[in-house]
Amino acid sequence: METKIKFKSGFGETIYRAPILRFTDEQKHEIIQDYLNSGLTKRDIWEKYTGRQEEHGRILKWMRALGYNNSVPKRITNFVSKHPVMKKKASTTDQDSFEVQQLKKRIEELEKQISDSEMKATAFSTMVDLAEKEFNISIRKKYNTKPSKQ
Repeated sequence: METKIKFKSGFGETIYRAPILRFTDEQKHEIIQDYLNSGLTKRDIWEKYTGRQEEHGRILKWMRALGYNNSVPKRITNFVSKHPVMKKKASTTDQDSFEVQQLKKRIEELEKQISDSEMKATAFSTMVDLAEKEFNISIRKKYNTKPSKQ
């Protein structure tokens, strides 16, 4: 087991945590090359070099920072290869296309409702304009006036 560092928190309690790992660029390149060439998972590589199981995405972050991001091979996970039963059936594509058609119909209905609402708003605005002009009264609220005190 790895040694823990003891320190005091701001609240006076003693906290133990694992020491922070620091790697040089050469060490990072070595770890990345081992990952790319070995076929092991990032977690296995991390455990091999650090003794810890959790790597929290550090290897991928290093790969991006050091310019490896385009050379990362896409891996097929063991789960997919071991369990071919989990593959999608051909009938789901028919169901998907049906759902897509239903969603398109719903979009058309909503667009029609928006169009109708916009026309209503225009009609109401025109009616208010005509009423203000014809009857010489102000209907719209003036936003720069102070509210009346009661």
